[in-house]
Amino acid sequence: MPAFSALSPAETQQLHEWVAAHGTPQQVALRCQIVLGVAAGHSDGSIAEQLSINRKTVMLWRNRFAEQRLDGLWEIAPGRGRKPTYDLQKVAAIVKATLQSKPAGMTHWSCRTLAQAQGVSKSTIHNVWLAHNLKPHLSETFKLSRDPRFLEKMTDVVGLYLNPPQQAIVLCVDEKSQIQALNRTQPGLPLKKGRCGTMTHDYKRNGTTTLFAALETLQGRVIGQCFKRHRHQEFLRFLRTLDQEFPGDVPLHLIIDNYGTHKHANVRSWLKRHQRFVLHFIPTSSWLNLVERWFRELHDKAIRRGVFHSVPDLKAAIDAFLSTWNRAPKPFVWTATVESITEKLSRCRRTLESIQPGCTSPRTRKRTK
Repeated sequence: MPAFSALSPAETQQLHEWVAAHGTPQQVALRCQIVLGVAAGHSDGSIAEQLSINRKTVMLWRNRFAEQRLDGLWEIAPGRGRKPTYDLQKVAAIVKATLQSKPAGMTHWSCRTLAQAQGVSKSTIHNVWLAHNLKPHLSETFKLSRDPRFLEKMTDVVGLYLNPPQQAIVLCVDEKSQIQALNRTQPGLPLKKGRCGTMTHDYKRNGTTTLFAALETLQGRVIGQCFKRHRHQEFLRFLRTLDQEFPGDVPLHLIIDNYGTHKHANVRSWLKRHQRFVLHFIPTSSWLNLVERWFRELHDKAIRRGVFHSVPDLKAAIDAFLSTWNRAPKPFVWTATVESITEKLSRCRRTLESIQPGCTSPRTRKRTK
């Protein structure tokens, strides 16, 4: 049996942290207090009296710590501890019911509905879900692009993000259409201590506007312009605005989606006369345009909780946000590589095909015909 050796500063600090932490089990905290008492030079009897435990318990953990140090304090001997209320078969049945079944007339289980179906308490269901990382109440949306040129377009756009061309400017261009000027039916209450600001759930529509925006990927600066309509004529006007905002002959690489106005005959004719504009189309149904991330900033910080009595009020709020943003622009840094995106999409397709064997990409279906 090795003798009890002095604690190192790191061990002493760790023992005190475990004793003070709210999440430390009581038995582990008690063992830490025993070891600290022994390290302080107290006798087994005085430690036992101070902690209201048996002297043999102090001797046990003095010797255990001398053998195993900190790692031994968290071990639970076989047969010790609270016995589980339900066996593994019952837990497996709860997990299986959560993953492979639904309650009658509903889309997903709740703690209470599954507890009633399984004959257990709702806290048991909650603990099982927590242990197996199950969250039936949550769902996420996704969309797999069916663009037959997906890989080609994605490689082109991601390459511009990760390795932009020298002596050129990369702009992410898109439109946020149908922005509504909403006015609440009643005045809301302002923010104060102990209460958040309030607003009515219903509103009055006072018209819409469409924002054409271009995000400069290097600096994060945004050029924006509001129009009443969303046609190729407005898109051409915005292209002329970009031509003026970036004077000279420096090439402008525009990352843009596949909306019909971007491919109109008049637009193509204008682009032929302005060779400095190079358009890069993202795949259909994709998330690759960074300006959409800036649109979320605009919506969350200037529009969602705003009150607008007219379209001019809405445009003024958008212009004010643009000015504030451009005073200290922050670029959005793209980090995903083509390989990582391709691997993730492959996993998604394999999962979908395992659920629906006929759900394949257009390119795969073309080969199998």
